[in-house]
Parts: sequence; structure tokens; C-alpha cells
Amino acid sequence: MASINYDIKKTIGVLSESPKGWTKELNLVSWNGRDPKYDLRDWSPDKEKMGKGTTLTEDELANLRKLLEAQENA
Repeated sequence: MASINYDIKKTIGVLSESPKGWTKELNLVSWNGRDPKYDLRDWSPDKEKMGKGTTLTEDELANLRKLLEAQENA
């Protein structure tokens, strides 16, 4: 299996924490040396393990924000 390299450039915020200490976070992450993207996923307390997640470009994040605002105002 190929090695995955990541560098958490900025922690935007923690959405929740499990009883075992894993946190669901929104971060700005560079994957395999590429430009950073917004990343939403679960992380172990030491940030050595991660759950499945999704990455978003800045435009996708802006579109998500618009969708959430529209839902909130509906």
C-alpha cells in the first residue's frame, strides 16, 4: 500500500470528540505535498491515525457554506 503523507497546516476547529478522544475536525491539510485543501475527518488524539473524510477546495467550501445558510433560512 502506498504511503500517504500529510501536513496539517491549520486547525480550523473541532466539531466533536468521541469518548475515546478521537476528534472530528475541519483542518487545512496538504496531502502528499500538494496545495492544502479543507479537510473534514476524524483524527486520533496523537494525529497518527485518521478516519475516512472529505477534502474541499476553497470554492467548494464557499458553496457548502451557501448551501448551509440557505438550509438554515428555509
